[in-house]
Amino acid sequence: MIHQESAGNRAVVSRTSANEQRQALPATQLLATPGAPLPAGFDHDKPAVGNGRSSAWNRWRGPVLHLAVVGVLLGIWSLVAYLQIWPRVFVPTPLSVWQAFIKTSTVHQGIKGYGGFYLYQHLWASMRRILEGSLFAIVVGVPFGLLLGTSKWSRSLLEPGVTFVRALPPLAYFSLLVIWFGIDETPKVILLVLAALPPIVLATSDAVRNVSQDRLLALQTLGASKFQVVRYGVFPSVLPEVMTGIRVAVLFAFTTVVAAETINGMPGIGGMVRDAQRFNQTDIVIMGIIIIGVCGIALDLSIQLIDRLLVPWRGQL
Repeated sequence: MIHQESAGNRAVVSRTSANEQRQALPATQLLATPGAPLPAGFDHDKPAVGNGRSSAWNRWRGPVLHLAVVGVLLGIWSLVAYLQIWPRVFVPTPLSVWQAFIKTSTVHQGIKGYGGFYLYQHLWASMRRILEGSLFAIVVGVPFGLLLGTSKWSRSLLEPGVTFVRALPPLAYFSLLVIWFGIDETPKVILLVLAALPPIVLATSDAVRNVSQDRLLALQTLGASKFQVVRYGVFPSVLPEVMTGIRVAVLFAFTTVVAAETINGMPGIGGMVRDAQRFNQTDIVIMGIIIIGVCGIALDLSIQLIDRLLVPWRGQL
């Protein structure tokens, strides 16, 4: 009987000390303790006010900061233009640039857009050339890069030529392309292909050479066939770097399209800017530069979205 009472007293003391320890724990650790009683007034369904505000700010911080930067730049531009620090022909007002945007997008005084083409037609002509050149560069560049990455002989023979083309500025060989192929669409597309090809080839080649040999040997040890080694070993390791090379190549082709449209570039956003520059139409020039920049951002965001969809394992291998 005495032993039973002492055992019961020890059980009560142990429960009391456990409750005291739980009360001394922080709230986060107390909730993580299995079987722990909830603090008074705790509600599962009631979100923390501070965390909600913090998450909302983190979600909208990037767009808010971007809009703030754009607003500051517009304010500085407007101030400089209205003070006429430089003549209006050199620094037009934002309103003049907006009116140029409206004028090139509609029929104004019986004239359709700029040079007989609407703004969206100029933009689509440039985007079509970029897409054609970039797609052809991808189709040729990825297999070519795989060849350079897997064959030492082909790499030592062909890689200097790729580096040579990469080092040349586009205008250095554009005149030669015009002599060979005329002033039609062909030299423009070829110029964009040559601009986009080297980044894809070099990125693919480096990605193949950097594939972990331990992973490939592990797959072979487990009995994987050659196709399975390529499918589950080489392909997941190479694709992230290939997508990075494609992203760089497309944006480089986008910057090259202005040079490609210096000769017979109408319709085209680069040709429109070039033609407006000849007649000191600075408002149209600035409007075209802004359109090129905005389209470049949109194109880059689209490639990043495709990258996230195709390579969800980036950074995990």
